[in-house]
Amino acid sequence: MTELQDVLDQVEASIPEIVAMATDLVRKPSVSGTDGENEAQAVMAGWMTDAALDVDHWRIDLDAVTADPQFPGMEVDRREAWGLVGVLPGAGDGANLMLNGHIDVVPTGDPDAWTVDPFGGEIVDRRLLGRGACDMKAGLAAAFWAVQAIRRSGVRLRGDLLLASVQGEEDGGLGTFATLRRGWTADACVIPEPTNLDIIPANSGALTFRLRVRGLATHAARRDEGVSAIEKFWPIWQALAALEQRRHLHVDPLAARWSLAHPISIGTVCSGDWASSVPDLLVAEGRMGVAIGEPVDQARADLEQAVADACRHDAWLRDHAVEVEWWGGQFASGRIAADSDLVDRVTAAQSVVASGHVPEVYGAPYGSDLRLLTGIGGIATVQYGPGDAQFAHGPLESVAIDEVIIVTRALAALAVDICGVA
Repeated sequence: MTELQDVLDQVEASIPEIVAMATDLVRKPSVSGTDGENEAQAVMAGWMTDAALDVDHWRIDLDAVTADPQFPGMEVDRREAWGLVGVLPGAGDGANLMLNGHIDVVPTGDPDAWTVDPFGGEIVDRRLLGRGACDMKAGLAAAFWAVQAIRRSGVRLRGDLLLASVQGEEDGGLGTFATLRRGWTADACVIPEPTNLDIIPANSGALTFRLRVRGLATHAARRDEGVSAIEKFWPIWQALAALEQRRHLHVDPLAARWSLAHPISIGTVCSGDWASSVPDLLVAEGRMGVAIGEPVDQARADLEQAVADACRHDAWLRDHAVEVEWWGGQFASGRIAADSDLVDRVTAAQSVVASGHVPEVYGAPYGSDLRLLTGIGGIATVQYGPGDAQFAHGPLESVAIDEVIIVTRALAALAVDICGVA
């Protein structure tokens, strides 16, 4: 198809600009909940405007959105947040495609663990290094330039091509939820999260929980007359480990590649305020995986029952039950509709631009905005993007430039396929 070749030629001509945008995005410290998150979104809005897209850049009404019964949760405080959608309008008689990427990143963690400036945007051996390089600013840049390549080529699509830049994905999905509530929708969507050029049509879920374990404080010299909340946490820890094993006796075939398809993990533990005192309170926060297709209420009930059973087997905890609180990000599982052909079409698009790699298809062991788009939005959605998720959230975060270019080509080819040429 001559039109497709014209589009792909524009991708090739834009490679220096693609790399420059990905690098510039990494250099913007858009940590979830910081002013940098909003500032980076404003920069994206400027780039969309300069690219002659129809731009909707709006301040999200946080009070209204967080009060919505279906709001997916938020783990950081935000004074403001912004939605952003850029549209390359089609002729009006074709299917619409959305490319959805998040601009927020997680904190950098221990600075001494990094060998480079986490927000330096360095390129070494054709890999872009830094926080957000893999998750998922390179994917967002690829999506932007797929749209740009079509616009620059002069090819007119039949359907609309939408680019959504969202905030708050890392801590619940605020941005995509607000985008859907704003009325933005499409017939299909690709999230260019890091997938190693594979295709993810389903996600496990992830629920954030908090446990409060109470003890009895006393002087450390008389510790046998008190009850250490730390010691009383141990049977709860063991109960959660046993629950995790039971919950993996049967795993959805899409998630069978993972040793733990929906793990339970304790991320923070805080107890005590004085070395010479027996601690009377321990607060632990963690993450519970939700199996693909499992109702969230059932997953919560499983954990609550395991904690309650552990309390019943301990003389102290029988009368001082551990409190379970569900807070922060609440990621249900998500899965593309069984009758969708989107996986096949993404596979075909990549085969056009990178015949050497046949994508694998599998479910991811983490939550993402896919579940909002398929669930609340009713949009056929997959994840497909550059980078390996094992590097996300760590001090070795990086992405191969070559993968970014392949994804840009594939997304452009997919848009021509799905939206059609006018």
